[in-house]
Amino acid sequence: MNIKQWLQADYLPIPLIALMALTRFHHFGDVLHLPDASLAVFFFAGFYRNKAFFAFLLVLAGLIDAIAIANGTSSWCVSPSYVFLIPTYAVMWFAGRYCSAFKSLKPAKLAVQFGVAALATSTAFAISNGSFYLFSGRYPDLSWGQYFSRVAQYYPPYVSSALLYMILGYGVMKLVKSLATLAPSHKEV
Repeated sequence: MNIKQWLQADYLPIPLIALMALTRFHHFGDVLHLPDASLAVFFFAGFYRNKAFFAFLLVLAGLIDAIAIANGTSSWCVSPSYVFLIPTYAVMWFAGRYCSAFKSLKPAKLAVQFGVAALATSTAFAISNGSFYLFSGRYPDLSWGQYFSRVAQYYPPYVSSALLYMILGYGVMKLVKSLATLAPSHKEV
């Protein structure tokens, strides 16, 4: 199978599934683990415009979280606000869906897509973090001032790790498209 055939096949979701499975156990990462790539995975999943794949990734995320908690990861983030991960990831999926309309990987088009990705990631943060503080029951007396001071420590790693994965993803896409144009097309006999 040559690169052009592989690009047209249904194999492309496999790297997204693998990336989520390998990184979701540690949200911000540490010396031994990469940060969670779930936001970028949902963003690139939007390129497929497949609602069933979106639903599959939601179930996979929940399953990975359950396995991680069963194996000793803290369940601190699992609360009534956990359901708000659905709109959090939907924002990323719809942003990816929007960006999939851009067929060119030229700098001007990439800048627009990066802007959409940055806005979507910030919106996803506002949904997931805001819902946690409002509905988790963990901070009943937290003032808005305290909320914003706490948020300041989580926003930069949340956004930067997601955007870094997206930049790397676009880099891989550009590389694969370049290889596809260089690959000779063979007609089946």
